[in-house]
Amino acid sequence: MTHLKTVLTRMFTGKWLLVSIAGLLVLGTAVSVGAYELTKKTVTISIDGKDQTVQTHADTVKGLLKENDIAVGAHDKIEPGLDSKIKDQMKITWIQSNQVKLNLDGEEKKVWTTADTVKELLESEKIEVGEHDKLTPDMNANISDGMAVNLEKAFKVKLNDGGKEKDVWTTSITVADLLKQNKIQLDEMDRVEPGKDAFVKKGAQVKVTRVEKVTDVVEESVDYAVVKRKDSDLAKGKEKVVSDGKKGKVEKHYEVVMENGKEVSRKLVKTEKVSDSKDKVVAVGTKVQTQTVSRSKSSEPSGREFYVSSTAYTANCAGCSGITATGYNLKENPNAKVIAVDPSVIPLGSKVWVEGYGYATALDTGGAINGKKIDVFFSSKSAATSWGRKTVRIKIID
Repeated sequence: MTHLKTVLTRMFTGKWLLVSIAGLLVLGTAVSVGAYELTKKTVTISIDGKDQTVQTHADTVKGLLKENDIAVGAHDKIEPGLDSKIKDQMKITWIQSNQVKLNLDGEEKKVWTTADTVKELLESEKIEVGEHDKLTPDMNANISDGMAVNLEKAFKVKLNDGGKEKDVWTTSITVADLLKQNKIQLDEMDRVEPGKDAFVKKGAQVKVTRVEKVTDVVEESVDYAVVKRKDSDLAKGKEKVVSDGKKGKVEKHYEVVMENGKEVSRKLVKTEKVSDSKDKVVAVGTKVQTQTVSRSKSSEPSGREFYVSSTAYTANCAGCSGITATGYNLKENPNAKVIAVDPSVIPLGSKVWVEGYGYATALDTGGAINGKKIDVFFSSKSAATSWGRKTVRIKIID
């Protein structure tokens, strides 16, 4: 009985020992595990703006990302850097890059970027956008993978609108687009050079010519005709107005083409009569009175007397018409006594007495007959030559 008790005591003592040892092992493991977990660092990873918290024993950012199966692209942005040491409560930001097609004035290139907006992309590429440049999409557009950003740089163009020239900014567009941008409208007859479909390039000049047709009505006077009628009762050289003339009026309608406010062509399209003209009628004397030559002192008439320088002329010469200034035909009346005078000294038509020549009528003038000069008429050249040049006495009878 005692032996059995001893045996049982040994058995129970051995089992409890094993249980105790096992318990100690479990407890030790739990303590070790707890201690290991307590040594992990808490890190927040921000992926494209979304946060997640992880526990890690990794020494570096690179190790942490690998531990969490995060593959970072070559163009992605990691802050802090991959070789940075892990600290408790630190924050790691991972921004994935996007590939963008950047088109600058028709030249395309592909770029990788972590920019959020188009503005940030252009700043990172050191590309300036001018006030008049054309950018699509706009500065505030969000970047997405595969998107295209187009930038057309503006340049100056000389724009002449109806003679008024100014410099305007534009991109490579058509003339029609340029006019629309500058709120320029063309009327039916206006011209633009180059044509509206032409592309505008740097240094180009665009000229708009304003064309219009207008009607110009001009009132013009129509001169009256002078009708001369012979009057045998009126002395030769005398004229008398029978009735006064009156000018008529017409309206002339012109089609005028104006370019930039200046007339370039004028075409008469119609003429309308406003009032008729009235002829002026003049009576011309044809009555000639001649006197016989008298060399007698007692036969001299009375009248205003003075001395003149005299010469002689004939109608029978080369190029001579024989028609006096008053219309008298000397060739048809070769025996007429006629003198040429200065009308301001001796009025035309006056009857005169000339010393050595006799009674005559002042019916002619001459280019060299000025002042107190006369030219006496002879039917023959020899008689005119014989008279020569001399000073004579003259009397104006009437």
